[in-house]
Amino acid sequence: MQNLVFTRPLLATEHSEHDTGSERVAIELARHCALPLAVVMPIVSNPEYEATTPEVAGRVDAAIAERRRAFVAEAQAAGVATELRTRHGLQPLREIVEHAKELGADLLVIRRRGRPGLLANLLIGDMVSKVLSHAPCPVLVCPRTAGMWQRRVLAAVAPGGRDAAVLHTAAEVARACALPLTVLRIGGEGERAELEAMAAPLRAAGMKVDIELRGGGSPHRAIVDGAQAQGADLLVVGAHGGELLGRAWIGGVAQKVIGLSESAVLVIPPGPSKEKPSS
Repeated sequence: MQNLVFTRPLLATEHSEHDTGSERVAIELARHCALPLAVVMPIVSNPEYEATTPEVAGRVDAAIAERRRAFVAEAQAAGVATELRTRHGLQPLREIVEHAKELGADLLVIRRRGRPGLLANLLIGDMVSKVLSHAPCPVLVCPRTAGMWQRRVLAAVAPGGRDAAVLHTAAEVARACALPLTVLRIGGEGERAELEAMAAPLRAAGMKVDIELRGGGSPHRAIVDGAQAQGADLLVVGAHGGELLGRAWIGGVAQKVIGLSESAVLVIPPGPSKEKPSS
């Protein structure tokens, strides 16, 4: 990638079968950006239990060490240097979020556990849901089949102008990857003029930007269907109010988009866009 959008990615993984997509994307992202990949491996531990059952604790430590070696070897085979740290605690969520804060990560890559389906809001896993609600930076959620985006980036923007950060980040990723961008909104033709105005400066800068308006039905279904129709393999959505499970327009929708999407979903926390100075 040129003109790096993210400079300090952090992968949270247990190196399990559920982590294959997130690991694949994180390694590819680090390789394309020529960056080292920070990795946190959260380990559920109970010091009191471990003290009374040292043999069990020893077997767990051996299994963890083997997972570490296996992942580091895979990353090295792809030409990516890793900075891997295991963190023990009763709550993996806390260990992941605290490590992201300590590291100053500007992107957190995590898995999406479960299969696409009608109960998408239940299929991303409780830990993933909580990480999304507490992470200090954008979160890239990857299903097991996810790969590095190569076709198109889609930004799902809400009415009311709250999604400057979503559009800015999606545009920066599309620009860095030399990909077209789709700006999608749930609404009718009356919304087109505003979206065209949002797209105008991006087009003036030489980007290919398409507008997609979707009306009727469930918003999350419209976003996923719109992404499929446009051939987008990266979806960018917002988590308004800092609460993914809230009732805000995209805040109440993002979880289901993540659960239904076959591609990676980048969730942008609320707040001003992190504009970069012009060179």
